[in-house]
Amino acid sequence: MSNFIIRKVAVLGAGVMGAQIAAHCANADVPVLLFDLPAKDGKPNAIVDKALAGLKKLDPAPLAAKDRAAFIDAANYGSDLEKLRECDLIIEAIAEKMEWKLDLYAKVAPFIRPDAIFASNTSGLSINGLAEGMPAALRGRFCGIHFFNPPRYMSLVELIATRDTEAAMLDQLESWLTTRLGKSIVRAKDTPNFVANRVGVFSILAVMHHTARLGLGFDEVDGLTGPLIGRPKSATYRTADVVGLDTLAHVVGTMQATLPDDPWHVHFRLPEWLQALIAKGALGQKTRAGIYRKEGKQIQVLDLKTGDYRPSAGDVIPAVETMLKIDDPVERFSLLAASELLEAQFLWAIFRDVFHYCAVHLGDIADNARDIDLAMRWGFGWAQGPFETWQAADWSEIAKAIQLDIDHGRAMAKVPLPAWVFERKGVHEPGGSYSAATATLKPRSTLPVYKRQLYPEQVLGEAPSDRGETLWENEGVRLWTRPDQDARIGILSFKSKQHAIGDEVLDGLLEAVARAERDLDGVVLWHPAPFAVGANLHQVVEACKAGQFDMLERTVAKFQRASMSLKHAQVPVVAAIQGMALGGGCEFAMHSAHRVLALESYVGLVEAGVGLIPAGGGSKEFALQAHTLAQKAAGGDVFPYIQQSFQTIAMATVAKSALEAVQLGFAKPSDDVVFHPQELLYVGIRRARALAESGYRPPLVQRAVTVAGRNGIATCELMLVNMAEGGFISSYDYKVAKAAATALCGGEVETNSRVSEQWILDVERALFVDLLRQEKTQQRIAHTLETGKPLRN
Repeated sequence: MSNFIIRKVAVLGAGVMGAQIAAHCANADVPVLLFDLPAKDGKPNAIVDKALAGLKKLDPAPLAAKDRAAFIDAANYGSDLEKLRECDLIIEAIAEKMEWKLDLYAKVAPFIRPDAIFASNTSGLSINGLAEGMPAALRGRFCGIHFFNPPRYMSLVELIATRDTEAAMLDQLESWLTTRLGKSIVRAKDTPNFVANRVGVFSILAVMHHTARLGLGFDEVDGLTGPLIGRPKSATYRTADVVGLDTLAHVVGTMQATLPDDPWHVHFRLPEWLQALIAKGALGQKTRAGIYRKEGKQIQVLDLKTGDYRPSAGDVIPAVETMLKIDDPVERFSLLAASELLEAQFLWAIFRDVFHYCAVHLGDIADNARDIDLAMRWGFGWAQGPFETWQAADWSEIAKAIQLDIDHGRAMAKVPLPAWVFERKGVHEPGGSYSAATATLKPRSTLPVYKRQLYPEQVLGEAPSDRGETLWENEGVRLWTRPDQDARIGILSFKSKQHAIGDEVLDGLLEAVARAERDLDGVVLWHPAPFAVGANLHQVVEACKAGQFDMLERTVAKFQRASMSLKHAQVPVVAAIQGMALGGGCEFAMHSAHRVLALESYVGLVEAGVGLIPAGGGSKEFALQAHTLAQKAAGGDVFPYIQQSFQTIAMATVAKSALEAVQLGFAKPSDDVVFHPQELLYVGIRRARALAESGYRPPLVQRAVTVAGRNGIATCELMLVNMAEGGFISSYDYKVAKAAATALCGGEVETNSRVSEQWILDVERALFVDLLRQEKTQQRIAHTLETGKPLRN
């Protein structure tokens, strides 16, 4: 099979979704043409220009680095349609109106190459209906490609074939979306709202129905339907505000118009209070008012009893919270179903009705139960999908309880559960997930791209993943291999909570590197996110309370030895990073021979937030970078290369993507950025093998590093004086930042002095321990551990 290459993408429609899809393609180094209507006045591309400017203001940021915007070119339908011939993939993302889309298709079709792919980002319109607007010759290359908002961060993309879509093309597109854009794919049937929105919007409607039936407050319901039941913090009504009440209304309207025979059709409507909000333009977050609004610093919620807003509380009664925290799902659901508390009855009802809905519609909307569960995880942020939740809570007993409620008229619809529900003990088994349409178990996709995911996200009941072969472990780390991948590339994983770095991790890392040098060809430092949240501050606090500062200094020295062991190991160490790599975790990454970073890697030296400076070699690595760059510049002055590093450390700046990590100096341009996090380990193992095969040699320990010295420290202090006088930092922030400057500049030595790596490490360590002795640093650490937030004392 020939290579599948997308050299350029066109996105039709510069609205919220279109612009952000374009941004994510640019994140992946794919040039984009972003189209919209020609402006009536001024520059023809003014509409797209405004959308591109808006990308830089959105939070969370759709652009993984600001320079990505340069890869998006503005275009319009009036004068630029010829440019579509340059594009291999064209994604239509205009408003959800069939007639508008069909009109656009007629306009652009003459300019689409026969070998290009044309796809609609519709959230629920008929893909076959849209295909009818395409010339017959292009229909084989047409499909649905439904991104979820925001496209950079939401994993799910639903792919929908028409009756004419080429199967091979869809396989290639799925593979490209998976690896190049980092998306998790569900193949959806061409039914209204597809899979995730069909179930997710019904779930919202069920919540609204039972909220009204039981007279609960919106904030009270959000307290019940958020993290306590494995859903996002935005829960239900906040999610509606974030999505946009008008958008929700459109999706509900699609269900109402296109699903007249659905047994739940009577519930496919918006309550009057929500229609009233939309009518007056209170559409949620984008209009700063909806179900919730913010008045000053206070979050307020709509109260239907008064017709006005009141302060939001969202408290959950202790009895129900206790039920929800029970580990055993069988006991938890049994208590909810039997309870007379309104809140417990509410929770049982919303679970029951979603289970009922999914069971009845499984054969209509999805190929198998796994697709529904993963769609709800990836598209709506549920910790477990509906079928997983049901199966974990005793499938047969829950089925009996649901049918009993149906028989007694307590469910939202009278349709009985399908017969297959009572014939099975669940839908997920080691052999696959149940398909109601074929009455068989469906295994995972066998597309070659999924061989890159050594630990794919699994659903309850699937066959467990291969845990590999343990070579050695202690309380802090495990050194192991995947013989099916490469028996001589070790995998080093931390076992501590949040992968925090304490004594047991340091001892384990030092031993593991020594064993790798003796027995292996390379090592990948990998574990599921987070990569590492830094030093174990609980151990630090206890040692400070006991006055064990000599012991703490020895621990910091061990930390530095661990970092240096990674850097100077005789076999390559590759850090495979996903999620947070903060403080010591960042320093371990910086000292590795190579880094493989998931796009969503948040890397930074954050010690200043707790009144400390980097002391695991982070300051030393930035000093080395400055030395190397200065050697290539006229005059050889190192300070210009220290300045950004100083600001980064002093402000505890965290890179908000792997691309920003490179820009800030935490990673190198030669490092790998992987868009699908489940591919990290696969790429890491192969990168370690490639380094080993290329005759890897560790860098020599530097003995003559040119440092900025006293003049550099003084220049940094000038910046601090201005910040202090402006009220941007406290006097203690000043002290901490000066210590960071001193370490970066190599200590109190003459400017342009040449010192060794060990000298800088010694300076780091002395300054770090001195700060640990300070009461204000100890207060900052304690406050952060207690609240999770920094203290500015």
